[in-house]
Amino acid sequence: MRDLSGSVVVVGAGPAGLMAAEAAAAAGASVHVFDAMPSAGRKFLLAGRGGLNLTHSEPLPAFLDRYGPARETLRPMIAAFPPQAVRDWAAGLGIGTFVGTSGRVFPDDFKAAPLLRAWLRRLKAAGVAFHPRRRWLGFAGDALLFDDGAVRAVAAVLALGGASWPNLGSDGAWAAPMAAAGIAVAPLEPANCGFDIAWPAGLAAGFAGLPLKNIALSFAGRTLRGEAVLTAYGIEGGAVYALSSALRQAIERDGRAELLLDLKPDLGAAQLGERLRRPRQRASLSTYLKKTLNLPAGTAALLRGFAPGAVDDAPALAAAIKGLRLPLSTPRPVAEAISSAGGVCFTDVDATLMLRRRPGVFVAGEMLDWEAPTGGYLLQACLSTGRWAGAAAAGRLRTLDAAR
Repeated sequence: MRDLSGSVVVVGAGPAGLMAAEAAAAAGASVHVFDAMPSAGRKFLLAGRGGLNLTHSEPLPAFLDRYGPARETLRPMIAAFPPQAVRDWAAGLGIGTFVGTSGRVFPDDFKAAPLLRAWLRRLKAAGVAFHPRRRWLGFAGDALLFDDGAVRAVAAVLALGGASWPNLGSDGAWAAPMAAAGIAVAPLEPANCGFDIAWPAGLAAGFAGLPLKNIALSFAGRTLRGEAVLTAYGIEGGAVYALSSALRQAIERDGRAELLLDLKPDLGAAQLGERLRRPRQRASLSTYLKKTLNLPAGTAALLRGFAPGAVDDAPALAAAIKGLRLPLSTPRPVAEAISSAGGVCFTDVDATLMLRRRPGVFVAGEMLDWEAPTGGYLLQACLSTGRWAGAAAAGRLRTLDAAR
């Protein structure tokens, strides 16, 4: 057995794990990072492939509301390392940031790789040691068990991610050994995900890949403006992801959920009805909707599938365009999701994020039972909880050293 009881051991080299390592090293601890992947930060790189969204600029009270039931639990951690602190931290790595029109915060060049390289250089300069290709298997007495042996650690941070990026190591395999150790783990489920729709026979071929831009989606009393995409299996996209938690819970409870689409939210019902009174003559419904309302090709097939009695009646057609009901049957698999819900229950960690049943072992990031929409909220909570847990682990190590 390798003895690292004089160091903070971090398991997982994603954003939460790397931030835990940084916080522990900044507190003066020796730090060792173990990760199953060949190199650190692979999930961080892929998350930033389309533009790294570091955090969001909205005021902190509204920001915290994005975490739903976990709001008050996460509040002290995010308040200790809030969005502005994330921007300052990036600046300290030589990476400038800006606020986009949506309020999201990005690096000046949108890229994740320069930030990650600078971050890893700083960690290595601080003496952080990295141990790649080391998969955590669970606990062995008072030690951490890896696929090549056990490591004794009196202060450790587990930051193994959720279950939504299995090809990058976040496969949720940690849930079984945690549960076996008596730790309560809420089931890992898809979050920020698409949903299946039982399309009428032959219908999907007419609009798979159809982008729905500048629409409004409503569910359970909440309405969001945004975009979505129809697929052969159903629907996905930013506006859908923002409602995914409520949709998933409704499906779990009722077996289905009905998503309401307003395809022309900028037009009132009266305005829409006026336009649809224009003669259609011999134009196809698709051509008519394109000329009259600038609706994309494929919308006609969608309306025929879910409002078949409305296509030849102007008032009914207007009502369908303003409130098309799509029946969702199941969320897409967690491996396809942007993030996952569920994880180690907050009842099983204390205020420092230390496991009550495993003194000295702290948990951070998506291993914990919280979820949030895309827009910078996911990465923010990973960084904040990682920093909180890393500092607490270093503090425990100092206390134990002083008692020796």
